[in-house]
Amino acid sequence: MKNNNINSIFLILSKEYKNPKSELNSPNSFTFLVSVVLSAQSTDIAVNKATKDLYKVVKSPYDMVNLGKTKLKKYIKTIGLYNNKANNIISLSKTIIKKYRGKIPKEFDLLIKLPGVGKKTASVYQNVVLKKPKIAVDTHVFRVSNRLGIVKEKNTDKTQDRLEEIIPSKWKMKAHHFLILHGRNICKSQKPKCEICKLSSFCDYLSKSF
Repeated sequence: MKNNNINSIFLILSKEYKNPKSELNSPNSFTFLVSVVLSAQSTDIAVNKATKDLYKVVKSPYDMVNLGKTKLKKYIKTIGLYNNKANNIISLSKTIIKKYRGKIPKEFDLLIKLPGVGKKTASVYQNVVLKKPKIAVDTHVFRVSNRLGIVKEKNTDKTQDRLEEIIPSKWKMKAHHFLILHGRNICKSQKPKCEICKLSSFCDYLSKSF
């Protein structure tokens, strides 16, 4: 896709979705990282509901380790894959304490080595907390960017690499927020609302549907 078309897409999205931001509720950077880990294969609404009480007692990796795996599971049992996520969160907390003296590392290569933290989670953390122009690719971002034809990739990692290469710098901070919102509201996985989509003139998916 041509650069001017990419710029036009994000200009339209910026008018549709004013000041997009993460919808995860958390009191600080550590709890935000935990929320992002929990959000894998779940929704922000479900995570916020589960962590509302958790974050009254947990504010740091030290609090999380003191809480322990068994009690943590009671707080997050409504979230999918909660057993595995609880294991990762306790291990993540211990690693942050042991290796980084309770401080979350800022470097991408170190973040993705933390238990339960993959490329998407690290990118979300860097974008929201560290204000770095990272483009995290979840199912919505993957679907929308490939349907539009911004990229033509077969997995999320390659999609992220390509998006970070071609999206103009001025849009990078908010790019994945725009694409997520468009995926949730218009470009849905099932029954996308193509008839009201303001990006239809750019869309490869729509052009191939006729």
